[in-house]
Amino acid sequence: MPGRHAAPAPRTASLSPTRATSGRLAWSVPLACGVIGGILLGLGMGWGLVVVGLGAALAVLDGRAAVALLALVGAGLGLGSERLNAAQPDRMAPWVGAQVTLTGDWDGQFLSLEDPPARVAVSPKPRVPPGRVVLSGRLVRPEGQDVPGGFDQAAWLRGQGGLLVPTPTTVLVGARVRQSTPEGGLRGWFRRGLTAGLGQREAALMQAVELGDRGDIGREDFGAGYSVRDAFARSGLSHLMALSGQNVALLTGAVIWLLMWLRVPLGWRYAGALLFLGPYLLLVGVSPSIFRAVLMGGAVLLGYAIGRGRPDPYGVIALAATLCLLPFPLWLLDVGFQLSFLAVLGLTLSGQAAARLPGRWPLWLRLALVATVLAELATLPVIAGNFGQLPLVGLPANLIAGVIMAALVPLGFVAGLLGPLAVAVNWLNGLLAAALLGVVEVFGRAPVLTWGEVGPAGVVAYTVTALAGVLWLRGRLRAPVALGTLLACALLTVLPGLLKPARELVFLDVGQGDSTLVRAPGLTVLVDGGGSVGSDYDVGGRTVVPALRALGVRSLSAVVATHADTDHVEGLSSVLRALPVGELWIGQRKTDDPVLTTLLTVAREEGVPVREVRRGDTVTASGVTLTVLWPAGQGWSPKDNENSVALRVESRGFRAALLGDLPAPVEARLGVGDLDLLKAAHHGSRHSTGTAILRESTPADVLISVGRNTYGHPHPDVLSRAGEVGARVWRTDRLGTVRWPLP
Repeated sequence: MPGRHAAPAPRTASLSPTRATSGRLAWSVPLACGVIGGILLGLGMGWGLVVVGLGAALAVLDGRAAVALLALVGAGLGLGSERLNAAQPDRMAPWVGAQVTLTGDWDGQFLSLEDPPARVAVSPKPRVPPGRVVLSGRLVRPEGQDVPGGFDQAAWLRGQGGLLVPTPTTVLVGARVRQSTPEGGLRGWFRRGLTAGLGQREAALMQAVELGDRGDIGREDFGAGYSVRDAFARSGLSHLMALSGQNVALLTGAVIWLLMWLRVPLGWRYAGALLFLGPYLLLVGVSPSIFRAVLMGGAVLLGYAIGRGRPDPYGVIALAATLCLLPFPLWLLDVGFQLSFLAVLGLTLSGQAAARLPGRWPLWLRLALVATVLAELATLPVIAGNFGQLPLVGLPANLIAGVIMAALVPLGFVAGLLGPLAVAVNWLNGLLAAALLGVVEVFGRAPVLTWGEVGPAGVVAYTVTALAGVLWLRGRLRAPVALGTLLACALLTVLPGLLKPARELVFLDVGQGDSTLVRAPGLTVLVDGGGSVGSDYDVGGRTVVPALRALGVRSLSAVVATHADTDHVEGLSSVLRALPVGELWIGQRKTDDPVLTTLLTVAREEGVPVREVRRGDTVTASGVTLTVLWPAGQGWSPKDNENSVALRVESRGFRAALLGDLPAPVEARLGVGDLDLLKAAHHGSRHSTGTAILRESTPADVLISVGRNTYGHPHPDVLSRAGEVGARVWRTDRLGTVRWPLP
């Protein structure tokens, strides 16, 4: 007779092949595919049908055709949500273009008004803490993406609203603070705790880490031309300043540990952590990454609290995506939303990836290593396409920073709860914050891999490679096949640029300024880099450098500073710091101009030779010739504009001239000859682009680099003169960046 504790005989069951393999797909997956596809269809993107079809196909392949109907239900919900969002009234429309004074609540990102109920973006952001403010300025519509790789403010603002929150539709420009009262309540108390007794930089970091408020940290620098924000990006640590799953995991872990220390029963520990998430979300505010993290964290904690264990990760991810997108449909196009969900999808492969590492390594180390790598690989196309660079030191930087964050996030939260009394613990938080900033500063100086725009072919190549990688991790594809797929896709994306390299003039939209790229194999020259008169906005670092990276420009043969005007050369300092440059060309070497002096100092620091060019200097490559038309070098005018470097570009019979800010009398002395394209001097000023040069050159096209201004540029006389010679006029303030092919 068998003993009392003998194992029971194994149970057997006869299951059909369909029943044995079906039911593995969570119902929320086809629903989420349908919602995503419906939103895309509402936005006029026909390939949303493919996403809906994918959701239905997954259910059919799982052997549950009835669940496939959820893809259609989701498509209807997604389409309806997008249409409802688009139908919201624009309550600020009556005041667009007007000078206004607005009173509302400033949260560090938007100004929220009560009457009418609306949110307004502010530029420049006021240097006051969040709270009640009175601001004056002019209301304008947001700008789109006017340069390759540039910030699309209009699209970003559309994604900041939803069915429950007004969508910002206007920007208050030239904003000036008339009155400011710091915020009160719990959030004000919490913010005072985060910053009590800390230095300016550490206080700014704590607000970013705990509240996601990056306004102050975005203004901090480690040194000239080396901002804290850039250092975070270059070190692969930008995600630390965006509230996400890391914050939720660390804080809920701290709550669970505290309840365990208090000997609370196991189920109630998870319930207590679950109850913590609601007030936490109200404190930090709703954003794509934190909303996703709270939803997913809540689902996991609920499963543990009711004894169901950890739920299916893909089902939870799909459910979180659905619950995010139904009230906020345009989050689908938000970079933060994309990064958050792609990263967590990558992390679902952590177990398989860790199993590929040597088993003698500690499990925590293997998981930490693969988590960082998988998150970076999963988000690669979004980071490369939107930021134009990929960090090369993300793995070690994240491993070190992760240890610091494990202590800093919970202790920072405690400091926030203590309010002004947090001085007692902030001595430690200050040390941790300083240590984290030290890691960022060191790793932020490491080289990065620059990247151009990611087009449809790049997305397809990445998707195929990623699929091969997943199949390899799951043991369904041999390593040589996966590696071959990677190499083949990489080659296919590189070949077009090698077979047909770019030959073009690119007139970058830098607002009221100038920046032109001359591009051909073996010759890449940037003429001017824009600038922002009377503002601390770095046009070079924020507009020109991202545009060059998006265009695939990794180095420059030469950079030309036409003359010592801020709107032409201020941005070049950031260009010299960001990219390898062969030479810096200047005309007059002024010694009393601060902007030009700064540029020459940066050139010396970066080891860039400075060449004083004169009329007749030429450089030729790949059939493109660049000739200096001015200055003659025989005496200098007291007026900077008259000393501008002027260039002629010739390529296989095509001729163009770039004239800086030269006035009409000097233009007439250049002898430009017949032109196909004339870049109007001085942004279309009435004193340039005179009748003489237009009649001499008879250009078919005139390009005017101009932005929003109070100078009257371009002047009606210039437009009239161009019309008299039959030239078509192209304006960057209306067209954005203009790309002109060279034969």
